[in-house]
Amino acid sequence: MFGGNAALQGLNLTVNQGDLFGFIGSNGAGKTTTLRILATFLSPSSGGAKIFGHDIVDDADAVRSVIGYMPDFFGVYKDMEVTEYLDFFAACHRIPGSQRDKAVSDVLELVGLGEKRGALIGALSRGMQQRLGLARVLVHDPQLLLLDEPASGLDPRARIELMAILQELQRMGKTIIISSHILSELQTLCNRVAIIEKGGLIYCGPVQGVQDQTAPGKSFRARVNGDIQIAVELLQADPRVGVVREENGVLKITLASPDLDGSVVAETLVRGGARLVSLEEDALGLEEVFMRLTRGETQ
Repeated sequence: MFGGNAALQGLNLTVNQGDLFGFIGSNGAGKTTTLRILATFLSPSSGGAKIFGHDIVDDADAVRSVIGYMPDFFGVYKDMEVTEYLDFFAACHRIPGSQRDKAVSDVLELVGLGEKRGALIGALSRGMQQRLGLARVLVHDPQLLLLDEPASGLDPRARIELMAILQELQRMGKTIIISSHILSELQTLCNRVAIIEKGGLIYCGPVQGVQDQTAPGKSFRARVNGDIQIAVELLQADPRVGVVREENGVLKITLASPDLDGSVVAETLVRGGARLVSLEEDALGLEEVFMRLTRGETQ
C-alpha cells in the first residue's frame, strides 16, 4: 500500500527455474515494487511469495543468499578500484578471504571486465558500470537474478553486449527476471513474459502465446503493383480476412482464423485482378502486443 493505494492487486506469477522472464509494464504499473518485494526490501501487506522454497518474509535471509538484485539506479564508489568494490560485496556475502580473489576474477571475466580489474570505477563508461553492477550481484553465485531496467541509459552496443551476457547466464542455469522498456529486445531474449497494469496481471506465459492471444489469426505484409485501394477492397470483401490496413504502400493483413494461411491473401488478390508483388508473414512485435493489451493506466 502506498498512500492508501494498493500497488499490487491479485498478482499471481510463477517463474520456472531456468526462465529468462520478461517483466513488462508502464511506469507506475508495479514492476519495481514487485521486484523489491521479491528481493525482501519491501514486505507485502498481504499475500506472499516463495523463492526456491524459501518464504520471502519468514525466511528472508535464506532468500537473500540465493538471489542477486540489481535496481535500476545503484550506487557505486567512484574512487574505489573495480576489484576493491567487488571484494567488499563478496565479504558482505561472507565469502571466505581465500576464495574471494577467484570469485571476483570469475565474475569480471564473465561480464567482460577482466582487463579493468585495477581501474577506478569513476573512469568506467556507463555501460561498463552497468556490467560492474551485474558482476556485483553475481559474486556470490545466486540462483535467481532480479534485474530492474538493467539496460537503462545504455547505447545500442552496450545493450547488445549486456543482453549477450544475460543469455550466457541463462545457459549456465541461472533464472532471470528482467524488467525493461526495450520490448523489441525482450521479444528475442526471453522465453516467457508477464504484462502488468495498475498492479494487476494481464498476461503470463510464453512470448508466442501473448502474440497468438492478441491476433486471432496470422498476420501478413503484402505489396501490390497498381491501385492499392482496389486490393484493400478485395481483401475487405473476403470473410476469411479479419483486418486490413494500408501503411506507407504496404498492406497489413490479419486473417480471421488461426487455421488459415497466406494462400488466402494470394488467392483473393490474384482472382480479383490485383498484381501481387510480395507476400510475407508478419508476426506481431511485443511492442504492438503491449500497446493492444494495455491502456497506459498507472496507480
